[in-house]
Amino acid sequence: MLEVDNIDVFYGDFQALWSVSFMIKEKEIVAIIGSNGAGKSTILKTLSGLIRPAVGNISYNGVNLEKVSGDKRVGLGICLVLEGRGLFPGMSVLENLEMGAFNTAARQKKNETLSLVYEMFPRLETRKKQAAGTLSGGEQQMLAVGRGLMSKPKLLLLDEPSLGLAPLVVKAIFEAVDKISKCGVTIVLVEQNVHIALQIANRAYIIESGHIVREGDAQGLLYDESVRNVYLGIEKT
Repeated sequence: MLEVDNIDVFYGDFQALWSVSFMIKEKEIVAIIGSNGAGKSTILKTLSGLIRPAVGNISYNGVNLEKVSGDKRVGLGICLVLEGRGLFPGMSVLENLEMGAFNTAARQKKNETLSLVYEMFPRLETRKKQAAGTLSGGEQQMLAVGRGLMSKPKLLLLDEPSLGLAPLVVKAIFEAVDKISKCGVTIVLVEQNVHIALQIANRAYIIESGHIVREGDAQGLLYDESVRNVYLGIEKT
C-alpha cells in the first residue's frame, strides 16, 4: 500500500530523517516507536504532505507522492490526526466533524460516516452542539480521531493519540483504533505508550536519531529484552 524509499527530511539546516525506508501493507496497524525527538512525528508529517523530503520517494498504491499536495493526499485517502488535535475550538463538535468531510468522496458519505463516528464515540453525539474548546482532553482526542474518520481514510496516521490522557480514556481511544482497523482502514501509529502500541499493532519500526534501527513483529518486539529495557523500563530480574 505504502512504500517509503530512502527519504531524507530537513527542518532548515537540521536533518531530521536519514535514509528512512519502510513499507505498510493494506489493513494492518504499524507502530513507529522511539524516544522524544527521534523523528516519529516527522515521518507522519512527511507522509501527509506537510513536509517534503529532500531525497527519496514515497509511493502510495502505485502513485508517486512527490508532487501530490497535502489536500490532494486527503482525497487519495491519507489522513493525519495531529498531536495536539488541531481542532477549531470556537466551532461546535458537529461543525468540526463536518470539516473533516471536505473532499468530494467524503461529502457524499457524510451522514453515513457521521453515524459511524457517533456509534464509535457516543459522547460526541451528546455534545454535538457544544464548542470543541470546552470539551475535556479525552473528548477532544475523540473528536480529532472522529474528524479524521470523516474524510473516509484508507490510511490513517495517528500522532500520539494517548498524550496527556487518563488511563480509562486511553483504553477507550485504543478500543476505537482497533474498531477502525477492523473496518478495513490501514493505520500508522506514533505513540508514546510503547506497551499499548505494541499490543495493538501488527508490526513496528523503531527509530533513533532519525534512523530506522529495527523492525519486526509487534508482539515479538514487545517481549524482546532490549526493547523492554530501553522503551518499557522493564529490566530482567
